Amino acid sequence: MSLERELAQLAHGTQPRRGQNGHPPRRPLDELGDESAADRMSALFDEHELADDGGWTCGEPAYAPEERTAVLLTHGRSGARRRGLTRTQKVSIAAAVAAAVVTAIAIVLFVGKASWPPSVSTVEDQAAKACQNPDVQSEPGQVNFACAEATRKILWVFALMTSGNNANFRDPETGRVGLEPITPSQGGQVAWSLNFHHPYDPTNPIDSLAVAARAINNIIGGATVTAADGSPVVQPGLESHPANCARYTGSAEVTSREGYPRLCARPVTSPAGQAALVADVYQKWVVGAPPRQAQDAAVLFANADNPGDPRVQAILKRLPHVRPST
Repeated sequence: MSLERELAQLAHGTQPRRGQNGHPPRRPLDELGDESAADRMSALFDEHELADDGGWTCGEPAYAPEERTAVLLTHGRSGARRRGLTRTQKVSIAAAVAAAVVTAIAIVLFVGKASWPPSVSTVEDQAAKACQNPDVQSEPGQVNFACAEATRKILWVFALMTSGNNANFRDPETGRVGLEPITPSQGGQVAWSLNFHHPYDPTNPIDSLAVAARAINNIIGGATVTAADGSPVVQPGLESHPANCARYTGSAEVTSREGYPRLCARPVTSPAGQAALVADVYQKWVVGAPPRQAQDAAVLFANADNPGDPRVQAILKRLPHVRPST
């Protein structure tokens, strides 16, 4: 069949039946699916090769069916429309993004709002004044962990745990008064070595914190006291033991000097070493304190600049005299 006749039949919406040359009959145009008329015409021209004399000859298709399928799969048809996202899909994606943003903002706001109870800043100011007393250092070793600028937070941490930072705190069971967990008579004995110009007042936060600082420093550095017969008695501190020094400083080496308690040869500077020291001090300072409370004190000390830490918030909720700030 000539090309002209075949094109004419194509234009009228019919397909010529062909059994010649091994070609299968053509399907009507309405059965071609999304195959365009341009594609069909192109196929027709592929099947009719141009003869040398300028005429047309009927030959095999320029592309085998497998090759034509490969071309469509790898390149597609020109002008074919690509399917985009549906409205439902777009709404779902937008909702998921919005939820993620809201969650991120909520996390930032929660962490940003987490803070220490207001009493902490008050006790920090009071501790700074109490530490102006030069006699808060241990004698004669001159250990001053409690009032050193980098570790002074131990004062408000301990006061927070034992009395909620309330200088007027009174414990009817033990008779304890003030910020430090010792009886007024014990505080008075410590205050004597601080050269106070007035009797010790456990409800005065400055006096109470100064007594606490001196007691903490003595627990760490030891002290030399005078016995009833007038002879000096050396009382060892936590840093007098090589095993403790290994925990606090990484070295078991200690210094020894006649008349002085032994001390760790290296300073306690690492966060882990300081936390271990704080836990040990707490158990000495609060007689009978369980290990969990000592560990809580170490956690609060280590996270003094991070009140949003989940462990800190959990500890604050457990303290009976403290209301966490959120």
